[in-house]
Amino acid sequence: MKYPICEKVQNIKPSGIRKFFDIVSEMKDAISLGVGEPDFETPWHIRDEGIFALEKGKTFYTSNAGLKDLRKEITNYISRTQKINYDPMKEVIVTVGGSEAIDIGLRAMINAGDEVIIPQPSYVSYEPCAILAGAKPVIINLKAENDFRLTAEELEQAITDKTKVLILPYPNNPTGAIMEKSDLEKIAKVIIEKGIFVMSDEIYSELTYNGEHVSIASIDGMQERTLLINGFSKAYAMTGWRLGYACGPEPIIKQMTKIHQFAIMCAPTTSQYAAIEALKNGDNDVKEMRQAYNQRRRYLMKRFKDIGLECFEPFGAFYVFPCIKEFGMTSEEFATRFLREEKVAAVPGTAFGQSGEGFLRISYAYSMENLKEAINRLENFVKKLRKQKNTALPNTTNTFK
Repeated sequence: MKYPICEKVQNIKPSGIRKFFDIVSEMKDAISLGVGEPDFETPWHIRDEGIFALEKGKTFYTSNAGLKDLRKEITNYISRTQKINYDPMKEVIVTVGGSEAIDIGLRAMINAGDEVIIPQPSYVSYEPCAILAGAKPVIINLKAENDFRLTAEELEQAITDKTKVLILPYPNNPTGAIMEKSDLEKIAKVIIEKGIFVMSDEIYSELTYNGEHVSIASIDGMQERTLLINGFSKAYAMTGWRLGYACGPEPIIKQMTKIHQFAIMCAPTTSQYAAIEALKNGDNDVKEMRQAYNQRRRYLMKRFKDIGLECFEPFGAFYVFPCIKEFGMTSEEFATRFLREEKVAAVPGTAFGQSGEGFLRISYAYSMENLKEAINRLENFVKKLRKQKNTALPNTTNTFK
């Protein structure tokens, strides 16, 4: 039977991340360093608020854009952290995770044939969502020598008369790179001059280790041309609660709400009540988790230095992105052998774009005990590869006649 399959969907490659998780789940004594998910439980007072909402029977649909009180808390949070103000009734929508906000944001802004600029390596969903929205993705390959930051020169070269949106993925998954205010000011100048719009994915905004996160929406002239996306998964360890949000100009939020209204209806009600508590009283929880992540980050950087593995220092998210080019293998080959021989799962850099070739994403959203054991295994694997490389016999010419 010939099934009705959309060619556009069929041509999209499955996520390169899932393959290794499926294998490691069946492997005894394996350690996974691949999941981008906090190892902490959602703080009790946040869970308790969700339980209380259930006990009180608060299980009905909310308004399409989300609970009014939650939208107010979101604008309060943005105001105190970024010093910018949004109207909670017109410029905020609560979504099913930040991923939905990315999807409906692009669909609300894109016409067929528009170009969307995507710096890579970056989150795996950007390119498929752009394609599904009818856009042509234009990839900027970020460079390790620039600490994987987007430069104004790279952006300007990528813009054409068909460019509509730049996706700005900082703090960055998978590299852990950040953009400082001076970087953003240079980018903003190009954006304003060229008249394009920005989708700023700031899901890791609370996880920075070298000063406070700065949103591009806080740069002069940028709030009106930025769709700011964030959520609760990473900062509050609420991945399974599936809750995110977008803040932006009313005309765009209005169209996003229309898509959300027909496709989703509303974000989970219980999660919304829990999120109000997170924003009101969760700052200390975030601080404690951030301190734990930073300890792990510093441990990994020291171990990489001891092993002699090149890795730029990341100051955001909970990932490191070591370079494995010295071993003469593709990222996929290295990750596959590492899993097979040492029973440690990491993600090939190419899962996040071709510019990730020669790199490996390692998540430190795991206990120190697991990290120490995994890095011991990595050290053993690296020593073995270097020994094989050094003892390999040179090619000889066959002299038999």
